[in-house]
Amino acid sequence: MNTNASSRYDVVIVGGGHNGLVAATYLARAGRRVLVLERLPRVGGAAVSAEAFPGIDARLSRYSYLVSLLPRAIVRELGLRLELRRRRISSYTPVVRDGKPTGLLVDAADPDRTRESFRALTGGEREWEAWRRFYGTTGRIAERVFPTLTEPLPSRTELRRRIGDAAAWETLFERPLGEAIERTFADDLVRGVVLTDALIGTFTHAHDPSLRQNRCFLYHVIGNGTGDWDVPVGGMGAVTGALTEAALAAGAELRTGCEVTAIATDGHGEAEVTYRHNDCEVVVVGAKVLVNAAPATLARLLGGEPSAELPPEGAQLKVNMVLCRLPALRDSVVDPRDAFSGTFHIAEGYRQLEAAYGEAASGRLPSAPPSEIYCHTLTDSSILGPGAIGQGLHTLTLFGLHMPARLFADPSTREDAKARALAASLAQLDEVLAEPVADCLATDADGRPCVEAKTPLDLERELGLPGGHIFHHDLSFPYAEGDPAGAAERWGVATAHPNVLLCGAGAVRGGGVSGIPGHNAAMAVLEETAR
Repeated sequence: MNTNASSRYDVVIVGGGHNGLVAATYLARAGRRVLVLERLPRVGGAAVSAEAFPGIDARLSRYSYLVSLLPRAIVRELGLRLELRRRRISSYTPVVRDGKPTGLLVDAADPDRTRESFRALTGGEREWEAWRRFYGTTGRIAERVFPTLTEPLPSRTELRRRIGDAAAWETLFERPLGEAIERTFADDLVRGVVLTDALIGTFTHAHDPSLRQNRCFLYHVIGNGTGDWDVPVGGMGAVTGALTEAALAAGAELRTGCEVTAIATDGHGEAEVTYRHNDCEVVVVGAKVLVNAAPATLARLLGGEPSAELPPEGAQLKVNMVLCRLPALRDSVVDPRDAFSGTFHIAEGYRQLEAAYGEAASGRLPSAPPSEIYCHTLTDSSILGPGAIGQGLHTLTLFGLHMPARLFADPSTREDAKARALAASLAQLDEVLAEPVADCLATDADGRPCVEAKTPLDLERELGLPGGHIFHHDLSFPYAEGDPAGAAERWGVATAHPNVLLCGAGAVRGGGVSGIPGHNAAMAVLEETAR
């Protein structure tokens, strides 16, 4: 291999996902010379749009698909040209009760309609009143916790003081979430709807003593102080497009097709970053290196010994579809346009979720795979070309739970396992439809149905996520465990090396499309250099 001469930068950022772009923009605007290195031919990581099916003019959010945790302050400070659109329908969960198709509709804009849906499902007011109290509490927690995510890490004691509710602290930070769900709600379906926010992207169960379900739940209900999940107009690619524009305008240098192979540092002074581009090996030097990749990936790049901890393991099946029409529902009371515009829960009763977890934990494909679906085009049709709009096409995203990487680990059966997981997930959807979803799929230019599935190992191969873990590793509570010793520790982005910082989902307060780790890494660099 040829070796090019080194170049020096104030900051080298490994990984051009959305967090790397956020950090690059803040630092370049502050006058730092910034280089972003991205392995793929384009920046954005999981926050991208793609025409997944030949001949179908639809730009699907292929991996990440909704936005909740991206602070409005970051959007404002970086001047991002980005529109996030609120979904009127929060969720719809179909079920059969007494042999009759029915369901629970949560209409964020019409509490009376939601109340009536609770009453029709459960036969009284109890569950509705419990729902209001429970989410009233999470709303107050969101208002108090979310602003801290873009501040230096509070201590555990300080965060508890800011929340100011001992019972709520006990519920979310001390005891397994399942205890509170079972104490608060009586209806199995309502319990399941609540629990799902604790399981997205996390392989766990309601009574996990490690509280990983509590941490996942917390991040799903605090976004921007409301917990709302919004649709990015133009798809996730619009998020990356706005960030790319801001980073370039600030003067950051973005290089794609550059796979970082090593980081060398003694923790002090400068660090060397080696990457491959075409047939060349290139070395660049950074006073600081920010890593927008998983901690396990960073450990490999530093040449250290593999961690004794269990490797990260993703647990989701991501399915993208294009429909020629929305399918009719067995529950004739609810309009499919309402049902599919929010989060459509499938096989997510409380007992169903626990059963699916148990089967997957023992290495078996869940017999009734739980999943969540939503239709982007009912809220934002701009991702469709004129012809696709004229044909009445819609996109449909399915996110399957309890599909851990271990189910797809055997190379000899991997594709068969994926096919069975997809078939089983669509079969569960068909259980609540008046017609098979296969009859509603559009066909591409080659006459094939417009449906694709991504397992955790597909995400590992395509996006470099270890084990396909969408949060890089288990989420952490948003407080400092000890007394921070420096700027990187204060902002929750420290590694074992003072001049190498995390700026991705693996940082404290990472996970989701948020930009928060990128912001916090940039603040740590600026704070330290200001000193």
